[in-house]
Amino acid sequence: MSLNFKLIGQRIRVVRKSKYLSQADLAELIDMSVPYISHIETATKQASLNVLVLIANALGVTVDYLLLGNQTNDHAQHRSELIYLIDDCNSEERRFIYEMAYAAKNSLRNNCWLQTNPGGR
Repeated sequence: MSLNFKLIGQRIRVVRKSKYLSQADLAELIDMSVPYISHIETATKQASLNVLVLIANALGVTVDYLLLGNQTNDHAQHRSELIYLIDDCNSEERRFIYEMAYAAKNSLRNNCWLQTNPGGR
């Protein structure tokens, strides 16, 4: 299995934009060039593990989060995404999101959706 660098680049771009950072800002934070950041985000170049660690630190996320979706049978696959999703929410928003997720899970299980769609896809 090879790493999906397109997925990694997309995740870097989304987090960078959510932090209101330009590619130039990120490049400066990790002492790399702007074109290099662009190449990583578009997957025309593959970032080394060292660069991924630098990017993760600069963006305030884990390398695990950047690599999410690249490992098969990862039971915690979306856990980091969910945590990131609610990180800036107030308690009422978090409660609402929890109740929506709980209702969706119950609906899926009650309607046997997962049984007719192996792997939940």
